[in-house]
Amino acid sequence: MLLENPYAEIAIFSVNRLVERFGHLGAIRENLLSRDDLPAPTRQSLVAKLSTTLANFVVARDWLASDRAKRITKEACEKATVMLAGETQLGEVRPLIHHLRETGQLTAGLILRALLSGNIALFEESLAELSGLPIARVAGLVHDRGSSGFRAIYEKAGLPDNAYPAFREAVMAMNEDGFLGDPGGATRLKRRMIERVLTRCASHEIGDIEPLMTLLRRFATEAAREEARLFCDDLVEGVRHYERPAAA
Repeated sequence: MLLENPYAEIAIFSVNRLVERFGHLGAIRENLLSRDDLPAPTRQSLVAKLSTTLANFVVARDWLASDRAKRITKEACEKATVMLAGETQLGEVRPLIHHLRETGQLTAGLILRALLSGNIALFEESLAELSGLPIARVAGLVHDRGSSGFRAIYEKAGLPDNAYPAFREAVMAMNEDGFLGDPGGATRLKRRMIERVLTRCASHEIGDIEPLMTLLRRFATEAAREEARLFCDDLVEGVRHYERPAAA
């Protein structure tokens, strides 16, 4: 009743407590997500609550094994988080990243997804948050054509060694070829970029790289599916525009 009252003024602290206690309830989530004053960390908390709720639901129904359900919903949550960050004002990105770190969600997989989606702000702010370096210093090292500076900040951020080849190749692809103009803006995985990273990483023999390759293949499949969907949407919109009768 409180959330449905358009005249009620609720402090963000109280909203966050509502998410923590009742975010698993659909009626609460829908009312909260309809608000225009929710900061990005709070919206992400609702996404994470929904992810956990869905995982528990399908496991309880014996539709999926627990491990697979958690992996699928975790990846969906990370996808939604990158999309949220891409639509968030630059000044709110760092609080979102701080929230992700505090809740254990700022993983190498999420950061790699952000980079392969062309979300450079989320990528650089994540490195700054983890390394403790100023964002200007991080940006300078990321865009430096040499690899030693980026390797140093990567290690300072505490990211895993076996994922470094993918990050290095993605950063090189970004600096050399761009890829930021691919479909989907900074919210969706870039298929051409992922394919380049996959090809380059296939030749590496640094540690156990197979989990990384598996993740990159899943990214590639998702990117191809999203690119096909965007193409179909554009095609349908073009047909509708062609069939629309001219104004008298």
